[in-house]
This record gives sequence, structure tokens and C-alpha cells, in this order.
Amino acid sequence: MLINFHSLTLGAYLERLSHREPVPGGGSAAALTAALGAGLVSMVGNYSLGRKGNTKAVEQRLTRIVRASESIRKRLLQLTTLDAKAYLKIVAARKQDARAQKRAGREAAAVGREVCRLCYQAIDLTFFLAAKGNPRLISDIEVAAGLLQAGFNGSMVMVRTNQ
Repeated sequence: MLINFHSLTLGAYLERLSHREPVPGGGSAAALTAALGAGLVSMVGNYSLGRKGNTKAVEQRLTRIVRASESIRKRLLQLTTLDAKAYLKIVAARKQDARAQKRAGREAAAVGREVCRLCYQAIDLTFFLAAKGNPRLISDIEVAAGLLQAGFNGSMVMVRTNQ
């Protein structure tokens, strides 16, 4: 039975990741990496809200950024499990005909493409935070961008492998 990886503690997830089991694997780890990046985007956005000197327009944009990054983070966390489910379909399809294998590969690739799309959306949020967010948190936004890029790159590898 597949565990909902998104409901595990980070320590429990990493423990499972290190086991000699097919899931979680690289695609799930890429989604989790991206979720960490989106979480940092939210953190920087939240710290930047209400800062002295922010205009109303900046506050409104920060509010939208936090809302968007939280939505992205939650979906990426769900995708840690959805990727594992999709990969298990690939494993099961190996015992079936080529058509079933292709279908399972397309489903898995769709999960990876969604991770990539969400990473791109979250990276887009970092530019405003780098320019107008709390300047003391520029290193956090740079780490967020790096994590999102790593999640994107990892998911692209999985898409190419699975389709």
C-alpha cells in the first residue's frame, strides 16, 4: 500500500527515500525540493508584508505572492505522492503490453510536467521579492530560487525518462 508521502514528517520521508524501494524516488524528491523552495518564497513574502515604507501597491502584490506561493507549495507537496503513484503504474505496466507501458509513462510524465510548471510559476514570484521584499532575506529568496530550479531540473529529467 502506498503511503501519502506528503503527510510524513520530513525525517520520515527522508528515511523512506533512503530505502531500497521504488518509491519515493527522484520525481518525488524533485517535487519536495520545489515545495521547500515555494515555502521559502512564502516566508519571504510574509516577512515583507507590513514593512515600513511599503506602498499599498507593494502590499497588494506581496499578498498575491504569498497566496500564490502557498497554493503552489501545497500542490507540490501533493505531487510528492502523485509522482510515486504514477511510477508504481510504470512498474506494474512492465508486465503488460507496450500500449499500457506508454500510457503509464505519459501519466508519469504529466506529473513531472506539472512540477515543472509550478516551479516556473514560483520562480517568477521571486523576482519581485528580490526587488521589493525584505532586503535582509535576499539570501533566502536566492535559496528559494535555487531549490525551485533544482526541482524543475529534476522533474525535467524524470519527464524525459518516463515519456
